[in-house]
Amino acid sequence: MKLTSIAIIKPAEINFILAQSHFIKTVEDVHETLVEAVPDIQFGLAFCEASGPRKIRTSGTNKEMIRLAANNAKAVGCGHSLFIFLKNAFPINVLNRIKNISEIVTLFCATANPTEVIVAETKQGRGILGIIDGGPPTTVEKESEKSDRKNLLRKFGYKL
Repeated sequence: MKLTSIAIIKPAEINFILAQSHFIKTVEDVHETLVEAVPDIQFGLAFCEASGPRKIRTSGTNKEMIRLAANNAKAVGCGHSLFIFLKNAFPINVLNRIKNISEIVTLFCATANPTEVIVAETKQGRGILGIIDGGPPTTVEKESEKSDRKNLLRKFGYKL
């Protein structure tokens, strides 16, 4: 078995979701779910088939996001992996809806951070073992810093 770390290539401000699904029906179901969840959402998705013609199936509302999804799906190259790149929405806006799609098996990450995908390769193919999302923590939050965190959530409108 060979282990590889593959960096996700994207602009710093773009959020993405990496999941595992199990059927090409995923492409249409995820597309419909995203457009129902956020008005005017700009996204691209790419799904890697694991059998049959084994194509990278794509959809979306933004050509740049579709290209990012397809390019990263090709680089990672793992069957049944699903890449969703979001331009004017955050993962928190769509995660619960994506989790409820019947084909979704696992969510690996939802982030805008620099990300590496740890891939195992065998004679049969490739699979995602895990994710490196951002960097390691530097310190424990101080009491005086808690208000900064709370204020940020309110600035984004996630808390009153």
